[in-house]
Amino acid sequence: SAVLFSLFPGTDAGVTGGGANKENAAVTHITAQPLLLTPEPWNLLVTQTPAKEKAKEGETVVLNCHLNSPQHPSVTDLVVRWYKEDEKGQMDLLEKNVTILPNNSRIFMSGDLSQGDVSLIILNVTISDHGIYFCEVTLPDGKVVTGDGTKLRIRRALGLFGIEESIGTIIGVVAAGIGGIVVLIIVLTPQLRKCILCMRQESHQ
Repeated sequence: SAVLFSLFPGTDAGVTGGGANKENAAVTHITAQPLLLTPEPWNLLVTQTPAKEKAKEGETVVLNCHLNSPQHPSVTDLVVRWYKEDEKGQMDLLEKNVTILPNNSRIFMSGDLSQGDVSLIILNVTISDHGIYFCEVTLPDGKVVTGDGTKLRIRRALGLFGIEESIGTIIGVVAAGIGGIVVLIIVLTPQLRKCILCMRQESHQ
């Protein structure tokens, strides 16, 4: 049948033309499809609680961060980053859901991403862990949503040395107080003597 078509160029042209029309129709159909299925922009809520957190040296801290997206219940394809800000600047702790700090297995994501829980856990906190921690999420469309941050304050653990230090400070304060009183007595003694002498003279008169 192919030979027959080649003998009649008109028919051949008709076939290719028909094919071209079909292709055009398909192209039109394809280009129209995304317009009908344009994805809605993600409304993602990144909630960090509490706004302030305190811990003592050596304790374990969980910095809560929860994701909530009404249109997209599944949040497993989101990329999570945690970073810290302090007086030294900004430091990344976790990128693409994985800890990036070298030789540091103290800090990692403890939550279940499928449940929208991307909380950060810090084991055995030290004074250097203080700062403001931010939970940041990148959506598939490239949009970035960041939480309000959690400010972490670390208290020094008062060991034996700490207690001694406190007692030393108390003794120092008391000694300083006593020293001040002694100085006052020495300074005021001549004045008191004069007053006593004045009173005696007055009484004699």
